[in-house]
Amino acid sequence: MPESIRLVIVDDHAIVRQGLRSILEREPDVEVVGEAATAAEALDLVAAAQPHIVLLDLKLSAGSDVAGLALCGQLTARTPAPGVLVVTTFLDEGLVLEAIRHGARGYVLKDVDAIALVAAIRAVRRGESAFDSHSAAMVVRTLHAPAAVPAPSDLTAREREVLTLLARGLSNEAIGRELYISATTAKFHVGNLMRKLAVSRRAEAVYAGSKLGLI
Repeated sequence: MPESIRLVIVDDHAIVRQGLRSILEREPDVEVVGEAATAAEALDLVAAAQPHIVLLDLKLSAGSDVAGLALCGQLTARTPAPGVLVVTTFLDEGLVLEAIRHGARGYVLKDVDAIALVAAIRAVRRGESAFDSHSAAMVVRTLHAPAAVPAPSDLTAREREVLTLLARGLSNEAIGRELYISATTAKFHVGNLMRKLAVSRRAEAVYAGSKLGLI
């Protein structure tokens, strides 16, 4: 018999964890070895259980919609690293790309059916990528999109606020305090801003923003 896929579920809602467990435990080749509600619990559990796969929600706290991104990066930096499959309610091009940059091997929405979810888990275990049709379309569109100079209208109001604070030399933590958001969420906005401005450094973002008349 092939080795069972050892899997951990990370989601801040108990009912979601229980629902996923009840679905996955019907599969003869999937073994749910634990559940976690927070990033700290997840790190401890993964260290102890050594799962092959982590099903990860991006929203792990009321204060941040993307706390799971930081956890994703921490998990995929481990040796050996589990395959991280994001299972979330958020469908956003920036989030899909950020999840990939943080090491996620797949991205599916919570309305995916059980057959597709199990297929995604098996694909990640084989070392493949796994995306539902919506997120896959976003990845393909981004890969084939021609490079373009961003227009001021491409930035959200929040990203403009973040750019102004970057111009003041503020860190992610300080930006979070100014905008009443977490440092992780501030980092997410900074990342989106830099991606839209096609730069790799914060100082370059400030320069590009000034050239576009954004600050």
